[in-house]
Amino acid sequence: MANIKIKPIGDRVLVEHIEEKEQVRGGIIIPDSAKEKPQEAKVIALGTGKKDEDGKVTPFEVKVGDTVLISKYGGTEVKLGDKKYTLVREDDILGVIG
Repeated sequence: MANIKIKPIGDRVLVEHIEEKEQVRGGIIIPDSAKEKPQEAKVIALGTGKKDEDGKVTPFEVKVGDTVLISKYGGTEVKLGDKKYTLVREDDILGVIG
């Protein structure tokens, strides 16, 4: 985690998708292009926080290391080296797992 060179700003959260283990049933292998994007992700970094009408920073409801559910089509994908991350707004986080 110390190697991450992206610092989100505002109410954005950097997450890394948790890939499900591939299970092959009946010998059928599903190509990566046909697989659904996983909704489970791990929080890697937090932004500076959302500001309310008075200019006060609202604290995040998640913390680094949390496993969260995110909306399927929310966020922007970012690739650093060989890893893929997604920048999502805190509003795109549906809940914390565990």
